[in-house]
Amino acid sequence: MHDLAQYIRTVPDFPQKGIQFKDITTLLKDPEAFRLSLDAMQERFQEPVDVIVGIESRGFIFGGALAERYRAGFVPARKPGKLPAEVESEAYELEYGTDQLEIHKDAIQPGQAVLIVDDLLATGGTAAATARLVERLGGKIVGLLFLIELAFLKGRENLKNYRVESIIQYSEE
Repeated sequence: MHDLAQYIRTVPDFPQKGIQFKDITTLLKDPEAFRLSLDAMQERFQEPVDVIVGIESRGFIFGGALAERYRAGFVPARKPGKLPAEVESEAYELEYGTDQLEIHKDAIQPGQAVLIVDDLLATGGTAAATARLVERLGGKIVGLLFLIELAFLKGRENLKNYRVESIIQYSEE
C-alpha cells in the first residue's frame, strides 16, 4: 500500500487563519496517486452498491469515478438551488449558522444500496445530513467513504449508526 498522505498538500491559514487545509489537488493531478486512492477506496466496500451519492463538490470527483467502477448510478448531493427537478432537502448545523443539502426526489429508489462518498470527513455534519436524505428517500446505506478523515474533529461520532471508512487519517491539526 502506498502512503497516499504524501500526495496531500497542507495549506496553512486557508480559508481562514488557524485552519490547516488539506488540499487534494496535488493528489488529483497525479494519475497514479488518483488511481491508487480510488483502488484503496473501492477495497473498503466489497458489497454490491446500486447508487453512489457524492457530496458537493469534491465528493463528485471520487463518487463519479467510483460509480463507474461499481457499475452503480451516481447521485449528487448539492447545495440549495443547484438541482433542476423536485428535491428533498436537509438542513444541518455549521460552526456559525446552518446550511442545507438537496437530492432529487426521484434519485434513489426504496431499498437501493447506497454508498455515500466525500473527499473529507471533518465534523460529520454534512455527511450526517446526506445520510438522513438518503434514508428519507428509502435508500439503505451501505456506508460512508472518505479519502481523508480529520480524526481530531471526531466526525465519526456524528455517524456512529453507520459504517465509516477513510483512507488517510490525521490525528492532530
